[in-house]
Amino acid sequence: MIKKLDILLIRSFVGPFIVTFFISLFVLMMQFFWLYMDEMIGKGLNIWIIIQLLVYMSTTLVPLALPLSILLSSIMTFGNMGENFELVAIKSSGISLLRFMRPLLLFIIFIAGLAFLFSNNVIPVANLKALSLLYDVRNSKPTLNIRPDQFNGDIQGYSIRVGSKDKEGNIIRDVIIYDHTDMLGNNKVVTAKEGQIIASADKRSLIFRLKDGWQYQEGYDRGMHDFTQTRAHFASYDKIFDLGLGFSRSNEELFKNADQMMNVSQLTETIDSLGKDTRRNYNNMGGYMAPYITFDNKAKEGTQLSKNIKQNTYKAAAYDSTFLKVIPDSLRPTVLQTVANNIRSFKSLVDANSLDKKLQGERFLKLAVELHRKFTLPFACILLFLIGAPLGAIIRRGGLGMPLVIAVVFFITFHILNITGEKLVKAGSAPPWLGMWMSTFILLPLAFWLINAARKDSQVLNRELYLAFFKRVAAMVGMTRYLSIDKAKNKN
Repeated sequence: MIKKLDILLIRSFVGPFIVTFFISLFVLMMQFFWLYMDEMIGKGLNIWIIIQLLVYMSTTLVPLALPLSILLSSIMTFGNMGENFELVAIKSSGISLLRFMRPLLLFIIFIAGLAFLFSNNVIPVANLKALSLLYDVRNSKPTLNIRPDQFNGDIQGYSIRVGSKDKEGNIIRDVIIYDHTDMLGNNKVVTAKEGQIIASADKRSLIFRLKDGWQYQEGYDRGMHDFTQTRAHFASYDKIFDLGLGFSRSNEELFKNADQMMNVSQLTETIDSLGKDTRRNYNNMGGYMAPYITFDNKAKEGTQLSKNIKQNTYKAAAYDSTFLKVIPDSLRPTVLQTVANNIRSFKSLVDANSLDKKLQGERFLKLAVELHRKFTLPFACILLFLIGAPLGAIIRRGGLGMPLVIAVVFFITFHILNITGEKLVKAGSAPPWLGMWMSTFILLPLAFWLINAARKDSQVLNRELYLAFFKRVAAMVGMTRYLSIDKAKNKN
């Protein structure tokens, strides 16, 4: 039966959990924003595109923010109760720490189940949306930024200078445009007294609507065998630059086969198909090699050659030294050329199959990493709670001071172990199950040890205990030094 104490514990946990989750998510989002800010500025992105990118990326960062918030909130919850002597009162009433942790553990298991569903169904879609949108943002061309009295070369093949422009940046004066698209120097020049910058309807072209100007062009007349120069005046002239300005979305179907865009069933199916393809390649390899290796294989030529050698049809000396002795001199160059071609073909075949095997192995490891990642997130939530709850009971400090420091230290350790295990798997140095669960295997014994220490009211993290210890050590060192100096004086 649910007791009032259980409800009290869950209420005490939910508040800090929600606050720390959104704070952690916000901090991680700021890290992403500052990392990619230079690639988003100056590309003419509207606020809706930026909001979409932030929402999708925040969804993909939940697997990092959720375990951190569980660790921090559990330390804060049990630390507050320990600081207010509520844990002492609960233990004195005959309720053990494990019984007190049970309702919250069940609540964390429920959150872990939701985390698995979120990781399996929501995060693949969010990854597809986020990474495709980020790809489009990173590959969109920057907007044109023309400053007065400075040459601008943002448009490939052109160098543009304006004398002045209005506050809105649309009306320009004293315009000079050098056209270098022919790769022949400044053979094409356009000047104008004033003009207007207009974007096309599809936002992919930029139009310079120039007024009262001149066009100059130099060239070579093959008929006259002489250089020519052409000058033409215009009252109005539209110079169009195809920039690909604006923002366009790519087809998301191009990204859906990536490892991060699959759920558990899709990953399992892909791994199974990859295994079948690998076995099929192994089976086909013998058939590919049979025409080149005729000795002792099941082909007709190989069987006959093996039979002849076993029956000593040819002289043994020929096989002891070289096969060329049984070949007529007139046919040796042809045979040697054929052998060299066969060896090159055989080497190319082996290299191609070796590369294919390597790529399939790398693909399998990436798929296995993503498959295990779907399950490591729920277990990470439970594991960090089993670490955070006894830690809070031991340190007996609430708030965001000491609990935050300890939570960050343990989470960084957990994250480093996760990254290290993943890199070991992708490098082929560890099997997927070992690398992806390495952090759990290492930290789970620590969690059990902390729970046992909290049950016994251990002073493992008592600051006063360590300060007293260091004071005793300092006093012993000082006393030893004093005795050595006194002994030296007595000798003198």
